[in-house]
Amino acid sequence: MSTKTSWVIDPTHSEIQFKVKHLVISTVTGSFKTFEGTAETDGDDLTTADIKFSADVASIDTNQTQRDEHLRSGDFFDAENYPKLTFSSTALEKTGEDTYKLKGDLTIKGVTNPVVLDAEYGGAMTDFYGQSKAGFEITGKISRKAFGLSWSATTEAGGVVVGDEIKLVINIQLIKQA
Repeated sequence: MSTKTSWVIDPTHSEIQFKVKHLVISTVTGSFKTFEGTAETDGDDLTTADIKFSADVASIDTNQTQRDEHLRSGDFFDAENYPKLTFSSTALEKTGEDTYKLKGDLTIKGVTNPVVLDAEYGGAMTDFYGQSKAGFEITGKISRKAFGLSWSATTEAGGVVVGDEIKLVINIQLIKQA
């Protein structure tokens, strides 16, 4: 029987970013500034990880106040009624020496869909304070419309204002709990 190991996300050394096409010709990058997450493993076996994550929708930041307010509104995330987006893992499958497929249920705006993300293990280290840390980069793509983020507009020329595909780029540092 192995010992359960608990980890928490270190928010000062982590970032949750997303990218979406704007007018199909450029990309807007945004992030969530407030988030939390935990992982529980059997010993140090990452493939046993039970991962829980949530982000505060109101903390969305695309570096443009008017756009951020629109994203918080009912047209998109509806932060007032759905204040958090959540992820709960169902599997972490090893695909290479330091690569994994992270599978789980993502809930945005009250809609839950299964997602598969790529996870790359960046390594583990003990910091200056004696804390054990592990780093991951998680990437993937989701459809915003699959989660009810269906607001759309077209330009006079018929171009789409906001693309459907959202690219996720998540860099997290986990701290092992004593």
